[in-house]
Amino acid sequence: MGTTSGLNSIARNGFSPDFAIGTSFHVSNCAALSKHPRTEVRATCSARLFRLNFHVMAAIRQLLHKSGQAVLKAFAIAIRARDWYSRQRPEGRLLGKHRSQFYSAVWREAAAEVGANVELLHDDVFEIRLGQALTRTRQTATAADDPVTLDVAANKPLVYRLLSKRGLRIPNYCEFTLGSIGQAIAYTKQFAGEWVVKPANGAAGRGATTGVVTAFDLVRAAIAAAAYDSNLLVEQQAQGDVYRLLYLNGKLLDAVQRSSPSVLADGRSSIRKLIQLENQARLESGPLGGQTLIRRDLDLHRTLAKQGLSLCSVPKRGTVVTLKTVINENSAADNVSATGKLCHSIIEDGAAAADAIGVRLAGVDVITRDPRVPLAQSGGIILEVNTTPGYHYHYHRRDRGIAVAIPILSSLLLQATEKLGSSGEPGGAKPPDAVIYRATP
Repeated sequence: MGTTSGLNSIARNGFSPDFAIGTSFHVSNCAALSKHPRTEVRATCSARLFRLNFHVMAAIRQLLHKSGQAVLKAFAIAIRARDWYSRQRPEGRLLGKHRSQFYSAVWREAAAEVGANVELLHDDVFEIRLGQALTRTRQTATAADDPVTLDVAANKPLVYRLLSKRGLRIPNYCEFTLGSIGQAIAYTKQFAGEWVVKPANGAAGRGATTGVVTAFDLVRAAIAAAAYDSNLLVEQQAQGDVYRLLYLNGKLLDAVQRSSPSVLADGRSSIRKLIQLENQARLESGPLGGQTLIRRDLDLHRTLAKQGLSLCSVPKRGTVVTLKTVINENSAADNVSATGKLCHSIIEDGAAAADAIGVRLAGVDVITRDPRVPLAQSGGIILEVNTTPGYHYHYHRRDRGIAVAIPILSSLLLQATEKLGSSGEPGGAKPPDAVIYRATP
C-alpha cells in the first residue's frame, strides 16, 4: 500500500488529526454505536480500532522514508491547529478567565499580607509597591529569575546535562527530530522498559506521551510532540509517584504529591461521557478547579488501552479509571501535601537541581516509588526543573494548602530593594524566613 492510498483508507474510516493521537474512529461512529448493546459496542469499537491501526501502520512505514517527513510535519501542524482552536472555544476562554481570577486573588492577598500596595497595569500585570521597592507580576511570571535562566530551564536536554554534571539522577534520554527519528528508535532498543516522548522545550505537559514501547508507538508520539516543538526528547519512563517540590532561594516552601487524573465510573456512562462531566464540573467550580480540562490526546488513549479500555467503554460502577499518566491535567482532588513524606536526601537533591540551573524560584519534579529513601535506593529520578511554576496545587488540593505567594512576594520586594542599593528592609516587608507560612482556608 502506498502512502497516498493508505491515508485515503484512513480517511474513509473517519480520519482526522486524531490519527496521530490514537483515536480509534470518528466521534459520529461512536454515537451511532451507542444504540447497540454494551458488549456489541465494545466489540465493534475494537474491530474498527484494529482496522484503522492496520491502515495507519501501513502508512507509517511509508512515512518513515525521508520523502515522507513533510507529511509527518503536516500531521503535527494539524494537531497544533486543533489545540489552538480548542483554546478559542468558549470553554477555553472561560479557563483563561478562571486562571486570571485565581492569580489576581493570590497576588492581592500576598500584597495585603506584607503591607504592599497593588495596581493593575494591564490584563494580568500587577505592579506591587512597598516603600521604594517595586516589583511586577503576571500570573506565574515574576522578576525572580532572569530571561537567560528561564531559557536554560526550558531546554530539557540542557537541564539533564547540567543535572548530570552535579551527579544527580536523571533518566536515560535521547534528543531527536522528526528527521532523525530512526536514531531515537535505535536508542530505545538498547534498554528495556517503557519510554516517554515529549517536546524538548517547555510545553507544560502538552505533546507528552507515556508508555511508548514499539517503533510505531514512538513515531505516533513524536508527531504529537512535534506539534509543540521541532526538537524532541525520548526518555526512559521512571516508575513511581510524581512529587512537585517548590523552592525559593534554595529553601523548600512546599511539596505536593500529584496523582494522575481520573474519573469515577457510574456504571451507565462511557468514559467519553465521564470526561465530559468532569470537565463541566471543573468549569462550574470556577477558579478553584477550572484552570485545566482533560484533553483527548495520545497519552489518554494509551493510558486507557493499558487498562483494556477505550473512550467507548462503560466501566462498572465504582471503578476508578486513570485517564492519563502525564499528571498536568489532574484536579485539586488528585493533589495532596507531601512535605512531611520526603526524606532529607530528596529535599537536598531538589535544592541542588535548582542550584545547578541557577533558578531562584523553582518547581522541581521528582519521581520515586518511596519518598522516605534516597532516589538512588528507590530508583527515582529528577524529572524537571520548572521556572514560573504554577501555584494552584499549592493552594487547592485534597488537604489544606499553603499560601506560597506570600514568601515569594517578600523575596521579590527584597530583591527590588537590593537593586536600589538600600541597606535596610523595605518598610513593612519581611525577609522570606520571617514570613508566616499560613495555610489557605
